[in-house]
Amino acid sequence: MSDRFFLDTNIFVNSFDRSSAGKARRAAQLIREALTTQTGVIGYELVQEFFNVALRRFSQPMKAADAEQYLSIVFRLLLAVHSSQALYAAALYLCAQSGLSWYDSLIVSSAIQARCDLLFTEDLRHGQRLGGLQVKNPFL
Repeated sequence: MSDRFFLDTNIFVNSFDRSSAGKARRAAQLIREALTTQTGVIGYELVQEFFNVALRRFSQPMKAADAEQYLSIVFRLLLAVHSSQALYAAALYLCAQSGLSWYDSLIVSSAIQARCDLLFTEDLRHGQRLGGLQVKNPFL
């Protein structure tokens, strides 16, 4: 593996959450670290999930122009894993073997494909190991 880390969708969503300043600060810190060190990565599915939430479910939905700017300034620089048959096959296998949901299996498989050591998420058990990947909840 490497010193790379993968950020889950909830990190980006929490960075916009005005109701939890502590979480928002920690999430923004992780995103800044990912961008400045160039060791943080995301997968294509994260972009889709984030914009589904940001454009429809934020208390003040993100405007299309702001979303396009965020795509260019943040996501473009972090996007390292794209859809492929191999990625889907790995996620299906992981889903069947581990009992993880399809979307969690896709995130984990993307992190493994990107050769990450850490997956930052609040959706999986903190400290859990999946192959060489360790899950870390940054909000604990």
